[in-house]
Amino acid sequence: MVQDVTDKLQTFRRVLVTGGAGFIGSHFVRLLLAAGISEIRVLDKLTYAGNLANLADELSAPAVTFIQGDIADPKAVAAAMAGCDAVVHFAAETHVDRAILEPAPFIQTNVLGTQVLLNAALAYHVRRFVHVSTDEVYGEVLVGAVNEAAPLRPRNPYAASKAAADLLALSYYASYGLPVVVTRGANTYGPYQHPEKLIPLAITNVLEGKPVPIYGDGLQERDWLFVTDHCRAIAFALADGQPGQIYNIGAGNHRPNREVVRAILRLLHCSDEWITYVTDRPGHDRRYAVDPQALMALGWRPTVSFEEGLRQTVAWYQQRRDWWEPMKQGEFAAYAARNYGSRQRMG
Repeated sequence: MVQDVTDKLQTFRRVLVTGGAGFIGSHFVRLLLAAGISEIRVLDKLTYAGNLANLADELSAPAVTFIQGDIADPKAVAAAMAGCDAVVHFAAETHVDRAILEPAPFIQTNVLGTQVLLNAALAYHVRRFVHVSTDEVYGEVLVGAVNEAAPLRPRNPYAASKAAADLLALSYYASYGLPVVVTRGANTYGPYQHPEKLIPLAITNVLEGKPVPIYGDGLQERDWLFVTDHCRAIAFALADGQPGQIYNIGAGNHRPNREVVRAILRLLHCSDEWITYVTDRPGHDRRYAVDPQALMALGWRPTVSFEEGLRQTVAWYQQRRDWWEPMKQGEFAAYAARNYGSRQRMG
C-alpha cells in the first residue's frame, strides 16, 4: 500500500521553495498546494530554465507568493525566508553539458547560493531544510547500487558542485544543529522539463522533424524517475526525514539512453532512423544506480511505471507546443547546434 504524506506536511505553515519555477520545483509547488499548505513562497531567479509558465495556474492561488531573486543574494534570500518554518531547496544549475562548457555559474549558484540559504535558515530558525541533490554525486556505479554511505566521486563540474553543496549543507547540521535533510534523486522526467534534457529533447526534435542526437553508443544507463514520484519522495523527507541524514531516491527503472529514445520513437510511430549518434561528451558517466531503502523505510514507494510515465510525458509535449517551442529558439538553438550539430532527419 502506498502511503500518503500530505497530511503530515500540514505541520509546516509557511514553506519557501527555491527554484520553484523550474521543472521539479514547480511540480513540488503543486504538491504543497494540494496538501493545503497555508503559505508557499517561490524564490526563483528566472534563468533560461526558470519559467513562470510552469506555474501559470498556481500563481493565482492565494497561498502562493512569487519572488524573483538570486539565491546567492543575501538580501533577496532574507526577504524570501523571513518567517518560513521550512525550506525546500531546488534552485540549481543542473545541465551537465552546460557545466562542461562554462563551470563558473554552477559554483556560484550551487555552492555559494546554497551557503547563503543555509546562513539565512540559521538566522530564521527554520525547522527543516531539505537540500535537493542528485545521484550524480556518487559518480559511476558500474555494478549494483550504492547506499547513502558510498563515497562521492563526481566526474563533471555539475556533479562536483552538487557534491560540494551536499557536504556544506550537512556541515551546517554537524556544526550548528541546522535540521538539514539531503535527498539524492535519480534522473527525473515528466511534463515541464526543459528541452535541453534527453527525453524532452528527443520528443520535441521528432515533433519538429529533426534527428534525435545520442551521445557515443547510447548505452549510458540511468534510473528513470517520474517527476511526481520524485516530489512525493521529497515530501516524505520533509515530513519524516531525520536531520543530518541523506535519502537516495530511485525507482528501479534502469534503461540505457538508446532504449529510452527508441521507446519514445515507438510512441511517436517513428523508426530508429531518427537517431543520430554524436561524439560523446567528456567524462560521461556510464551508469548511475542508488539504493532507496532508507527512504522506503519512511513509507515512500514509486507509483508510476516507466512505460506509463513516458506515455504521459510524450502526450504532454505533443499537446503543449505553446510551452516548449519558444524555448527552442534563440540561445537554445545556438547551444544545440554547438553541441549536437545542425543535421536534419536521417533516412
